[in-house]
Amino acid sequence: MTGPSLQTCLWFDDQAEEAAQTYVTLLPGSKIIQVFPRRGGEGAFLVHLSLLGQRYSFLNGGPHYRLSPAASIEVHLDTQAEVDLLWHALLQGGTAQRCGWLVDRFGVSWQIIPRSLIRLLQSGDAAQAARVTEAMMDMIKLDGPALEAAARG
Repeated sequence: MTGPSLQTCLWFDDQAEEAAQTYVTLLPGSKIIQVFPRRGGEGAFLVHLSLLGQRYSFLNGGPHYRLSPAASIEVHLDTQAEVDLLWHALLQGGTAQRCGWLVDRFGVSWQIIPRSLIRLLQSGDAAQAARVTEAMMDMIKLDGPALEAAARG
């Protein structure tokens, strides 16, 4: 017997399995754990997966509810090349938002964040944090080197 566990469930109209397959190819070390078929066997009803060690359930629940930017998946990346690669892959068929946010073609909101942003905001230097925040607010896709330059003034 195991103790309690926790995972996030996202509601899709009917693209849960396609979204899961897309995300596990984009995020290394991610995997689909189990696919539960719909009654009648056509397509998936529920998909359990792991994205970068975080557990999710993707539910094909129909058109009753829609995902919104009120909940998003944050991905922290080490290099600008990683930010660029993931940003462009997720943006295919989606919509760019401000400050490193995007909504992908499945309706899932993502925040693609260079780790340098977090480090710069946690430096303890209020003036630096203000400059970095101001620079970030003017960005669509976050640019780590530009944030570093803003931190230096």
